[in-house]
Amino acid sequence: HNIATNILYKIGEQVSFDGKSEEEIKKIVSYNIVEYLGKPEPIDIIDVPKVIFFIGPTGVGKTTTLAKIAAQLVIDGNYKIGLITADTYRIAAVEQLKTYSEILKLPLKIIYKPEEIYKAMAELKDNDIILVDTAGRSHKDIVQKNEIQELINSVKNKEVFLVLSMATDYLTLKSIIDQYGCIENYKIIFTKLDEAETYGNILNVKFETNNPLSYFTIGQNVPDDIKIANIEEVVYRLIGEK
Repeated sequence: HNIATNILYKIGEQVSFDGKSEEEIKKIVSYNIVEYLGKPEPIDIIDVPKVIFFIGPTGVGKTTTLAKIAAQLVIDGNYKIGLITADTYRIAAVEQLKTYSEILKLPLKIIYKPEEIYKAMAELKDNDIILVDTAGRSHKDIVQKNEIQELINSVKNKEVFLVLSMATDYLTLKSIIDQYGCIENYKIIFTKLDEAETYGNILNVKFETNNPLSYFTIGQNVPDDIKIANIEEVVYRLIGEK
C-alpha cells in the first residue's frame, strides 16, 4: 500500500537498512509506526461542563459507542451525564438511545433542528457532560452535512469523535473523511475491530487525517467492549512486532 511505502521511505531517509537483520528492521519500522500513530486521546473530562458529539456514517455503531462511553462515565460516578439525539432521521437510533438512557437512568433530549440544541442544553444545564448522537447520513446529503456543522459550531466547550468501522473499505473511508473535512479537531473511534481481517485502515486513516486515535470497540456489549486505542496492538497486527 502506498501509505506503508511512504512510511518505509521516510524511515529509509533517516536510517540505513544495510546489513541489518529482519528482526532489527522490524523493530525500527515498529518504533516508527508507534511514533506515527501517536498517543491515543480519550475524552478529556478535566474541563467540564462539556458537550461531546459523535459523528459518522450510519451502520458503524455510533449509538452503541456513545452508550458504552456514557455507561463508563456513569460507572466512574464522578460526573452528571445527559444525552441528546439529533439522529431523528432514523427512528431506530432514537429508540436505541431511549433504551440506553432508561437503563443508565440518564436524561435524554431529542432535537429535530440544529437550533433546538440551545433549548436541550438549557434543560440539561445541571449536567457536566452532554453526549450528542448526530445523524448518520449518506455521504451525499448536503443538508444533513450542514446541520451537523451548525450543531457543532453552536457549542463552545466541546469534543468531536468521528466513528468509523473497520469493516469499511479504504476508498469509502476516504470519502467519509473528505465529507467531514469541514469539521475541525475531531478524534477517531474505530468500531468492529473484532471483525477486522487487517489493521491497515487504522494507518490509512491516520495518514489521511492526522487526527488522534481515541477508542477501539470490539463487540456489541455495553459498556465492556470499548477500550482506549492500543497502539502496540496495532503495530503487532501490522508487522508482528510488539
